[in-house]
Amino acid sequence: MRLLLVEDDNHVAAALSAVLARHGFDVVHARNGEEALRAVLPDTHPGKPPFDVVLLDLGLPDQDGYQVCGKLRKLTSTPVIMVTARSDVRSRIHGLNLGADDYVVKPYDTGELLARIHAVSRRTAGADETGSPASDDALRLGTVTIELSTRRVSVEGTEIPLTRKEFDLLALLAQRPGVVFRREQIISEVWRTSWEGTGRTLEVHVASLRSKLRMPALIETVRGVGYRLVPPAA
Repeated sequence: MRLLLVEDDNHVAAALSAVLARHGFDVVHARNGEEALRAVLPDTHPGKPPFDVVLLDLGLPDQDGYQVCGKLRKLTSTPVIMVTARSDVRSRIHGLNLGADDYVVKPYDTGELLARIHAVSRRTAGADETGSPASDDALRLGTVTIELSTRRVSVEGTEIPLTRKEFDLLALLAQRPGVVFRREQIISEVWRTSWEGTGRTLEVHVASLRSKLRMPALIETVRGVGYRLVPPAA
């Protein structure tokens, strides 16, 4: 698995690269935003396959990490995991809105980081491996249309760009509107893991969906149980 590590601290990068290499990763180190953007271009590494994951530290010397994330998303569909010291939900939602697929908050456990890398990398093989159903049918829930085959979501005819996991989460809940999905079930089907730490990621993705779709009431929190989708009026 090829991984692009965007980290300006050489000591941190060296230590993390060594850990990742021991787990079978082919790591390319970019020291700033410009190097990261150049690294994902197809002609930068001739003969090499594209990256499977980008691990992006937000504290870069030349550009704001959020800006780099947005630019990366325009250049590649490779999953992006943000590494940030900002633990507030608003900052995480902002990153997801820019196209990040997940985030890790410093200081993080190496096992947590590896789990998140493997979780997002499984999505690159296509929708059939993400938990989203392979179907040509569209789900229409009031003003919301979810096209399962093309992985597009629109509200009143306006397409809403979502990350892979945001789409997978919405598609799962939309298959059975009104039915409560347990948190453990959602994590198992969308993230393909039973790792308990994913619960916080689930909360942030739900908040991001509510924000992007501008429908705070679309996904209802069932306290102590999980979530359910409440179809909006047509």
